[in-house]
Amino acid sequence: MLPTWAADVALAGLLPGRAVIVVDGGNPRTLAVGAKTADGVKLLAVEDGAAVFEIDGKRQRLVLGEQAVSSGASGGGAAVTLTADSHGQFLTQGSVNGAAMRFMVDTGASFVALSAVDAARAGIDYRGKGQMGSMATANGVVRGWKVPGATVRLGDITLHEVAVTVSETSMPMALLGMSFLNRVEMKREGDTMILKKRY
Repeated sequence: MLPTWAADVALAGLLPGRAVIVVDGGNPRTLAVGAKTADGVKLLAVEDGAAVFEIDGKRQRLVLGEQAVSSGASGGGAAVTLTADSHGQFLTQGSVNGAAMRFMVDTGASFVALSAVDAARAGIDYRGKGQMGSMATANGVVRGWKVPGATVRLGDITLHEVAVTVSETSMPMALLGMSFLNRVEMKREGDTMILKKRY
């Protein structure tokens, strides 16, 4: 039996008692507290800078600009589905060691790549426990540290002992590289990417 995927929901704006949402990359729409879309997205509450939704039967709190990752299970494995943005990039919210991260899926990156700021938020002692080396980036070769043992979460998928690299140069967001992606099944269908945890 195929899973029923929940809608991907992004919080685009907030009004008194209302939230502006984008579902599955469509046109923005305004939803009042208590209202529910045909996609099954219900707005429960509007808070300062955030909104609380019920998505696919699960309560989720989104801050302004954040996107909910839809999830489902197929054959017992946790899975998430991502939708490409207008540039064809897959951006999503996740976490490293429990610290919230904004990721860009990057199959060209060998590891999950973090900036020093992100590493500090995730409690990663890269200078003390990492192995220093050089990393090839879009801006050339930079100094970085490889650190084993991080816990990376994306939707319902949680992987332990994931190797990450840390760069002291600034990065607009973390990269979800192959040290995570090699441990999940990846399936792309047009603007949609499905990641399923291997068992």
